[in-house]
Amino acid sequence: MWRVANSPRITVADFFAAGRAPLQLVWEANPEAAVGRIITEVALNRPGLALAGFRRYFANRRLQVFGLAEMAYLGSLPPEERSQRLRALGRVPALVMSRGRRLPAYAREVVEHLKIPVMRTQLVTGHFMNNATVLLQNMTSPRIRVAGTMVEINGVGVLLEGEPGIGKSEIALALIERGHSLVSDDTTVLMRDSTGTIQGSAVEITRHHMEIRGLGIIHVPSLFGIASMRNERRLDLIICMRKAENVGGDIDRTGLETASRNVLGVEIPLITVPVAPGRDLTNVVEVAALNQRMKQMGRDAARELDEKLKVALARKD
Repeated sequence: MWRVANSPRITVADFFAAGRAPLQLVWEANPEAAVGRIITEVALNRPGLALAGFRRYFANRRLQVFGLAEMAYLGSLPPEERSQRLRALGRVPALVMSRGRRLPAYAREVVEHLKIPVMRTQLVTGHFMNNATVLLQNMTSPRIRVAGTMVEINGVGVLLEGEPGIGKSEIALALIERGHSLVSDDTTVLMRDSTGTIQGSAVEITRHHMEIRGLGIIHVPSLFGIASMRNERRLDLIICMRKAENVGGDIDRTGLETASRNVLGVEIPLITVPVAPGRDLTNVVEVAALNQRMKQMGRDAARELDEKLKVALARKD
């Protein structure tokens, strides 16, 4: 049973950790205050109007970005007013200084007094706000944790699911040996990103590891190289593995009856594969992924054959 988890609560410290490399973030002041500071709104704000004195609609729950305009305005004020205008903003979640600017002495005194975390980025203000908004949206996106092993096969993200011991990890291991990549083993985190795409990743503590029955835990990159792992991959296909005796006559023999599963509001193609002794399921899964890729490119073999048969039968009539 798949159960939807709540959107995760993130702190300023979480944002800094996630954006340190892509957003070029470094601490400017009060990093210790970031640990318990919750970000309650995804959007960012430039506090120009609030600094000018109009604070009726000031978005004080958002991260505040200080760019060229804000710093130039504060610099134009008499010295006694600068600290006063900054203090009037109150205890916002955090400040971010763009273009690599450092805090002036008067501003440092205010943020130290109010215990406001301050970050600095080399990015220009507009680029930082665009990239940071996407990052925050992804960090707060709804997500679920499901039982299943996820692999990437020639660019197609495939989630293998089925009862314990049915062979998901063994199939994934065989696919890795063929040059494909592992995303997660046993448990997969699925998230809907800002574009509406479902992304799959591993639970952080088990990332890069697999459990093979009879062998135990292995570290995949150490055995097969760094190319054998993907930290995250778009989910394109779900393959449900079921024992053949439990499938009965429900299996589609033609591929014309397309099934799907709703994952966080997105329909993902679903295939049920019967598991029977002697069946090479690695080949089946690999071909299923390649066939899904062809469908994404506009080629559906089952429907093309169906159309040919209809044309042939019409000619006979």
